[in-house]
Amino acid sequence: MDVWVKKKHMKIQINRQIKNSHAITIMLLALFLASELIVLQEKSLKFEEPEIVIATQKQHKILGFDVIERPKPAPVSMQKLKAQGCVADGLLSEYNPENENFVQLINRSNCYYLHRAIETWLKPPDFETVGFVMSQVTKKDLVYGMFIAEAINFRAHYVNEPKMREFNFREMCRKGSENVWGEGTCKPTFASVEYRDYIQYITEKAIDAGVQSFTFGQIYMQEGGKKDYADSIVSDMREYAKKKDVDIVIGAQTGSIDDPKYLKIFDYIEGGVGLEADGSIENGPCYSGRGGCWALLWHDNFASKAKNVLLHLDWSGIPSDDLDIFARMPAEKRAQTLERLYAKFSSQNMGFMMPYFGVLYKDNGGCNGPKKKFYSPDKSYACKDEDVINDILAGKNVNNAVSATSLADNAGT
Repeated sequence: MDVWVKKKHMKIQINRQIKNSHAITIMLLALFLASELIVLQEKSLKFEEPEIVIATQKQHKILGFDVIERPKPAPVSMQKLKAQGCVADGLLSEYNPENENFVQLINRSNCYYLHRAIETWLKPPDFETVGFVMSQVTKKDLVYGMFIAEAINFRAHYVNEPKMREFNFREMCRKGSENVWGEGTCKPTFASVEYRDYIQYITEKAIDAGVQSFTFGQIYMQEGGKKDYADSIVSDMREYAKKKDVDIVIGAQTGSIDDPKYLKIFDYIEGGVGLEADGSIENGPCYSGRGGCWALLWHDNFASKAKNVLLHLDWSGIPSDDLDIFARMPAEKRAQTLERLYAKFSSQNMGFMMPYFGVLYKDNGGCNGPKKKFYSPDKSYACKDEDVINDILAGKNVNNAVSATSLADNAGT
């Protein structure tokens, strides 16, 4: 009986040892899997960006292009800016779905000034992307522009690095403007301290990156009721640029504002031309094709009170926009229109900026760029206005380029 008890006891002990060893093995395996999971999570978190800030993940986001030291840019020539200005909307923000082609287009161009190269419409600027695209541009002595949009996404995630917290975009909204540009959007107001902090942060980062022109979008939507904030904001921007020994210019879409004191806060005022289907433009102070006063800034009501005037083919993705009307013209008419507008405004010491990228109505029916909703003059796409634009900016006769473009247009290539 004792032998049987001892054997049973030994069997129990062995079973316990086996169970214990199994338990230890399972625990070790669980710890190993947990550690691997943590490593994988850390690796994925390292690349993760808020979707509202960056539309797609790209490898260059981890390479630190925002901290690359760049040589101090040369002073801005306002005369060259007016003579060789190009609307390169979102070039440094990678708005173009084929941005590599856009960069090469700019490298081949006769542009000096790249208007709206950083776009902030509903998305805060990503300076790693800015730095990466700048590193791909081989053309020298360019002036890059930043557009400070009248539209923000109040759900955006964006860190205020000096204050070690995220910006509160909802605090930036003008009362009653929520969802005005679509769900989750609003018009920001200069009256908001948070918005003024945001402007200071992004403009200082841009100056550090080598950006030299800043344009406030539809500033009458951003200003306070007494129009009493712009002067202080602009002064702070100039002070920071002076401290960094960087020459900058600051402009605004001022609409029908005609107060000389206010307009002279800025180095330039900027707006569209009110283009007609036959290529003509009106001569009055306000475009008759829109409600209210859609200001034609070359009119003496505005131009005589401003330091400089910059004009372009306006766009917002509706069929009656300048750029949509332009894109529906045949190639020869497009070339003639660009040449005539450039000559007209140059003779008045104003700048007409050439279209290099912009948004079209999705069913516009004219020529287009990489997608139906975008215009591009690139020879790789349907419009093929690139040679015409380069000839105009170089001061050449455009007849040869017009003939080549017209032939390509008629051939449907």
